[in-house]
Amino acid sequence: MKGPLFYSKILLFGEYGIIKDSKGLSIPYNFFKGALKWDNNPSEMAQKSNASLKAFAAYLRNLENQDKDLVSFDMEAMEADIANGMYFDSSIPQGYGIGSSGALVAAIYDRYAKDKITVLENLTRDKLLQLKKIFGKMESFFHGKSSGLDPLNSYLSLPILINSQDNIESTSIPSQNTNGKGAVFLLDSGMTGETAPMVQIFMEKMKQEGFRNMVKNQFIKHTDACVEDFLNGNVKSLFGNLKQLSHVVLDHFKPMIPAKFHQLWQQGIETNDYYLKLCGSGGGGYILGFTEDLEKAKKALKDYNLEVVYNF
Repeated sequence: MKGPLFYSKILLFGEYGIIKDSKGLSIPYNFFKGALKWDNNPSEMAQKSNASLKAFAAYLRNLENQDKDLVSFDMEAMEADIANGMYFDSSIPQGYGIGSSGALVAAIYDRYAKDKITVLENLTRDKLLQLKKIFGKMESFFHGKSSGLDPLNSYLSLPILINSQDNIESTSIPSQNTNGKGAVFLLDSGMTGETAPMVQIFMEKMKQEGFRNMVKNQFIKHTDACVEDFLNGNVKSLFGNLKQLSHVVLDHFKPMIPAKFHQLWQQGIETNDYYLKLCGSGGGGYILGFTEDLEKAKKALKDYNLEVVYNF
């Protein structure tokens, strides 16, 4: 017995910025996935997941009581399934910035929400915002504060364009050029990152006027330009903006970049072989890379395993 599959996601652009109304672009990444399952002989991982689901169910019961109009679940069925050993079987690495908790939230909503908004109906902006709000409240159990975007992406399995916090839409992205030399790739930092402490650092920095101005005038400006370029297939302009964005992140978001990658980050900007940016909140997990020449990037990053996500 197993539930439908829910995929990981990659926020190509918009990390941190979307908290402050920058544009963002999030795409499903089908390489990693998860599903609700039952097992007569559960592994240690399954038992751990089951215990986590038990705590999550208690949180959802409380959420339902606090906000009756937001969402209601078939709690009896959920609690009975958890008591029978249900767990979330997932290949999505945790703490890697690609939506492991988002996929779990999407799976639980899909299975147990009453009057749920489904992928098959006409997804108006209001419905998308309603889903995002529900998912944000659900996922807060894992992160302290969540935008709800990761579960939304996982639930819909569609690219999502964030225009601002209250303006989101599903979108299409240019078809991949499978013979193209350019690529978006994931670089494994070899360590996990925690979302909550990283967001805390960002919020603290936002109290400084200089940092706030930099976010508005540089970080958001280049992020928005990258989103536009990517969606319109303006590859040349995209890489110009990516270089600027990579530079801004290295200069102002150092705590979010694992120390051993500072040099590698700089090297990309200097050689133009690749540009690195944060994937999610940073602090570990995956780092996102963009290159106009994948072979060059692979040579320059030969000590690392690159996972190609998209080809230009």
